[in-house]
Amino acid sequence: MKALLAIIAGAQLLAWPALMNGYPLVFIDTVSYLNHTTLPELPWDKTQAYGPFLHLFHWRRSLWPAVAAQTLIASHLLWLAQRMAHGEATPGWHLLLCLGLALLTAAPWFLATLMPDGFTTLAPLCLLLLAAGRLSRAEAAWVTLLGSLGIAAHLSHLPTAVALLALIALVMRRPAPVLRATLSVGLAVAFLMASNLVGFGRATLSPHGAVFLLARLQADGPAAAVLRAHCPAAGWHLCAFADRLPMDSDEFLWDSASPLNRNADGSPRPMGGVAGATEAREILATTLRERPLAVVRAMLGNMIRQLGMTRVGDMLGNAHLALSARRPIATAFPPRELAAFEDGAQMRGELPARAGPFLAPHLPVLLLAALLSPLLAWHLRHDHPRLLLLTGALLALLINAAVAGGLSGPHHRYQARIAWLLPLAVALCLPPRRRPDTAFPGRIAQGRAPQRTLARETAASRSCSLSQVQRRSITR
Repeated sequence: MKALLAIIAGAQLLAWPALMNGYPLVFIDTVSYLNHTTLPELPWDKTQAYGPFLHLFHWRRSLWPAVAAQTLIASHLLWLAQRMAHGEATPGWHLLLCLGLALLTAAPWFLATLMPDGFTTLAPLCLLLLAAGRLSRAEAAWVTLLGSLGIAAHLSHLPTAVALLALIALVMRRPAPVLRATLSVGLAVAFLMASNLVGFGRATLSPHGAVFLLARLQADGPAAAVLRAHCPAAGWHLCAFADRLPMDSDEFLWDSASPLNRNADGSPRPMGGVAGATEAREILATTLRERPLAVVRAMLGNMIRQLGMTRVGDMLGNAHLALSARRPIATAFPPRELAAFEDGAQMRGELPARAGPFLAPHLPVLLLAALLSPLLAWHLRHDHPRLLLLTGALLALLINAAVAGGLSGPHHRYQARIAWLLPLAVALCLPPRRRPDTAFPGRIAQGRAPQRTLARETAASRSCSLSQVQRRSITR
């Protein structure tokens, strides 16, 4: 009961930005995840996992249960992570950990926002917990499902997951940890392919993902150069606009007047991203074949830029919310829900100012964690589970920057959503491991030592007692 109460209290600490706002935080893209099940409208540019997850809790009544679910999931995973790192989990340390993350990192701002960004950190954490192998069977099944959901919630989570599998194999040096984590990744891949087969008729990870990479590479120059070199002979739709490229990647994707969303005669091109996916794959193939070094240079530059962009602020404003997130709330939810949404500090434009003082510690704490990481890694070189947690956090930050910055374009939100994994790992690796729970830390910490261990202890005790009796007899 104490553990349950601590997990619930930890969730409340992690949800405090929504409480301060007076309503769950939303982002421009939240509209797609709500429309997925309320209209319903299949999102062409997103995976099909997070929308149903939200609906599982809101049922067109209120979005508060969805925030409660996200923060409860996070709090429970933090409880399991503390037990994995320390040998046991205690309510006091758990509340202290949740309070530190809530006040000093970006964790609560993403967990209180109705976006897959909350799972950008939770998905890697699930894989690391599975690899450590200190879970009961029920816990392992639960964490496997959560990891699959987190990976499938956003396509950018998959490369990080695959990289972590390689790290798990390197650090743990046994097949069992890799297999446990691989199951979660495999379920996510199976879901992505099956949902795209049903929704778009193609068993693929991303039926329209090439459009996003094309947007990035034309903005960086290589794809724009290929268009100029091959047009008009190639006959591509974008040949008519080659003189306008390169342009900002977001403008290329979303502006109604962009080459992607207009025909050569200037008329609108409905669902330009979907219509241009096949051509985008052709242009990308040509770009990668003819200008590989330029592509690598552009991606590396974007990755480095992305690593240095970790501010939360660009997701807290109300720009475009009236035309995005407000629409499904107004049409699919009760009037009281719309009134609460409009009365929130975010929608009134007051949230950035309110949040400002609480965001100041994020960067110093992240830098301190980064400085401590090499020293901790050396100290933990023989403690494989905690070494995996620390190096896994570092690798996850690096791969996320490469994927988000290199394939989509550097934005503060992309790196801030996972940056708090490193301070979490450092905090869990600092205290010494408790004993005597090294053999079966998960079960012993819960007070359920394996029977065979108890039997061995009892037999040893009896043997010791017998030896004492024999010695007394000899003495006599």
